[in-house]
Amino acid sequence: MAAELPTDAALVNGLSAARPPLIRAMNEQLLLEHIRAAGPYSRADLARVSGLSKPTVSLALANLERAGLVRHAGQRTGVPGRSALLYEVRPEAGFVLGLDIGLRYLRGAVADLAGGIRARMSQAVVATSVNGRVAELVRLADDLCARAGITRATVTQTVVGSPGVYDPQRNLMALTGGLPGWDRPEALAALREAFGRALAIENDVDAAALAERALGVGRETDNFAFVHVGTGIGMGLVLGGRLHRGVHGVAGEIAFMPLGGANASGTGQQADGERGDPGADPPVDLVEALRRGVLETAAAADGIVRAARQAGMLGQVSARSVFEAAAGGDPRAVEVVAAEARLVASAICCVITVVDPSLIVLGGGIGQAPGFAQAVTSALAAMAPVLPELKVSALGTDVVVDGCLAEGTALAWNQLIAAQP
Repeated sequence: MAAELPTDAALVNGLSAARPPLIRAMNEQLLLEHIRAAGPYSRADLARVSGLSKPTVSLALANLERAGLVRHAGQRTGVPGRSALLYEVRPEAGFVLGLDIGLRYLRGAVADLAGGIRARMSQAVVATSVNGRVAELVRLADDLCARAGITRATVTQTVVGSPGVYDPQRNLMALTGGLPGWDRPEALAALREAFGRALAIENDVDAAALAERALGVGRETDNFAFVHVGTGIGMGLVLGGRLHRGVHGVAGEIAFMPLGGANASGTGQQADGERGDPGADPPVDLVEALRRGVLETAAAADGIVRAARQAGMLGQVSARSVFEAAAGGDPRAVEVVAAEARLVASAICCVITVVDPSLIVLGGGIGQAPGFAQAVTSALAAMAPVLPELKVSALGTDVVVDGCLAEGTALAWNQLIAAQP
């Protein structure tokens, strides 16, 4: 909505009218959002799509150009009348650093504010301590910036995708799953010391949902759930086109759904050589379930391995090998994968009955495994009151990084707009 309001408007319901500096900033932000989303635009284009008058558009563009946020992008030709000067975002207006802290890999990228990727890298995690992991992340950030031709000091916004959620009461990351030591205060303190005030920390699966919203199948709807199933389990929920975090930041922490079973002894162990029913939920270690969540302990990659061994599969067993064996017709592996599909479908069914999204997006190494989406859909059809569309994410291993870049770009623009005089 355009922000051209009379400056002498009376108080209404105790609220005062916006004053000229605020109105000017709102107009500039409105035009900048249009240019970012669908530019290049001419002055006439911007007046039409924004509802602002042409003089207001001209004034706002002059301010944005003077601030280095937009630039000329040539002239429109081949149409009747005078050629129109076009405006686009100036890429060098700022830079965003997106980083993903994974259990086995660190990934990152640097983008300019026009969305251009200047550098992208990944590396295996070597460090075993919190400080060592942060040091590796800092080295990755410095290498990315060097490849992009900038320094880390010139980055406008850094966003780190991390397991867990921020606990403001204890000033640490909580619910960090299988990442050792990441729930200790020194982890967050080390990140803040390394990256300074221009740091935001986002839950990794929420970041993946943001990437789906910006680049993936989530562009097709304003209401969807991104369900990640891999070494961990989590969900990012987009409602009304916006990421829904909840009051305490735990919306989407489906790892803690009490699905998957936990035996009364709390050991989750069976006697050597004992085989359970391959179609039943595998026993879950209660101590591990308290730390990671019952569903994640049962249905993440290591839960699949546990179930496969319980079913009698021998040798070097991994989630990948179980899926490969199932594709080859091994009846034990087939049943383990079917049980996994039922368990994931049960979690999605809970989400459907509470949120009723129009789309479910499956991601992660297990979620994107060939044939798994069809198995989940079949299981879901037998239990859910309605069946939303279910799709497999087409985004790759950099999905968390791309989500961090999307969020970082929005935060960076807010900073730059707020800094305008």
